[in-house]
Amino acid sequence: MSYQAILFDCDGVLLDSEPLGCGALAEALTAAGHAMTATEAARIFSGNGAAQSQAWMAAAGLDATVVFADADRRLFAMFDEHIPHISGIERVLWDFDVAMAVCSNSGVARLDRSIARSPLSRRFGPHIYSAEHVARAKPAPDLALFAAARLGIAPKQAIFIDDNPHGILCAREAGCLAVGFVGPSEHRAGHAERLHEAGADHVVHGMDEFHALLGAFSLPVFERAV
Repeated sequence: MSYQAILFDCDGVLLDSEPLGCGALAEALTAAGHAMTATEAARIFSGNGAAQSQAWMAAAGLDATVVFADADRRLFAMFDEHIPHISGIERVLWDFDVAMAVCSNSGVARLDRSIARSPLSRRFGPHIYSAEHVARAKPAPDLALFAAARLGIAPKQAIFIDDNPHGILCAREAGCLAVGFVGPSEHRAGHAERLHEAGADHVVHGMDEFHALLGAFSLPVFERAV
């Protein structure tokens, strides 16, 4: 297969922002009267779309609109200070001469305050897509199908990398090659196994392994990367 594009999840793949997001959400939930740690927030909410998180909060008797607004305020203040990149991501983005897009379950507002303000955004141009752009968030295939269509390729020509089983399910159902990513801030026991169980074709630990995998697929490289 000749792959023509790479579709990236954002938090935990491009940006090392999962700890920040989970911390902000835990603080907001605690302030709303439901005490929670960042570790617990990661276990419950990581990879979820807004609808899933809202349903959990409603079941807990919380006003999701208020909690999300508070969490966003806290998180955006963190982003104003620093937007952390995943180690090695720049080399992946600027070595391989293929189309690239972001496919994230995060809302547009969060993407506008994070990846869109990062130097990494230059590699994606207009192809930064949120679950708000489609009818169904991951694990449904809508985001992968939408991004592939916007890039003008068939889904089977895309490599989809995500650090969450929801993203792997999205990629598999869309027909993309699914790569599970275990990042430097991932401390959940058995996470690589969960990515395999979700159907990942490959699981990589860190961007150096992903770069090597892309090289093994003989993806074209920019001349300066040769």
